[in-house]
Amino acid sequence: MIALINKLLDWFKALFWKEEMELTLVGLQYSGKTTFVNVIASGQFSEDMIPTVGFNMRKITKGNVTIKLWDIGGQPRFRSMWERYCRGVSAIVYMVDAADPEKIEASKNELHNLLDKPQLQGIPVLVLGNKRDLPGALDEKELIERMNLSAIQDREICCYSISCKEKDNIGMTHLSERFYSTTKLFSYDLISKE
Repeated sequence: MIALINKLLDWFKALFWKEEMELTLVGLQYSGKTTFVNVIASGQFSEDMIPTVGFNMRKITKGNVTIKLWDIGGQPRFRSMWERYCRGVSAIVYMVDAADPEKIEASKNELHNLLDKPQLQGIPVLVLGNKRDLPGALDEKELIERMNLSAIQDREICCYSISCKEKDNIGMTHLSERFYSTTKLFSYDLISKE
């Protein structure tokens, strides 16, 4: 009986309630941020992505969920903008090229510098290690260690290994399943699984 009531409440909520969230996507250049946005929005992967100059904003609506997603350029000249676009968002998504060991240290430093900003205190962070389809890519455990994520104690932080090219682990169900309770993200799949 309780299960039936819960299903009925979920159905009413879906009819009359719409969830909106704002996310900012940051990370070093060539980590796959814009590709991630395009795969989430359209389900399509393209090898021919042009690096983001400055920022792009995209609204993605699937079902009752609308996500306003800021994709901020990762080149050194744009990194000073990251803090401004991260203020007041539902969560920060930090993209790492898990297959490029030479950039891991710089990526770690940029993430920790960003999260040291007082205006961003408490905002949850989702670290995505992209390009797991490539040989030598770091897995989640290695990313947590190399990015020193266990040192981040003032907010919720999750780390996932993904592949935009293979569309692997990038459905919002995968990304928000454990993140839900603290960020109020809802587990809706934003790309179709084939």
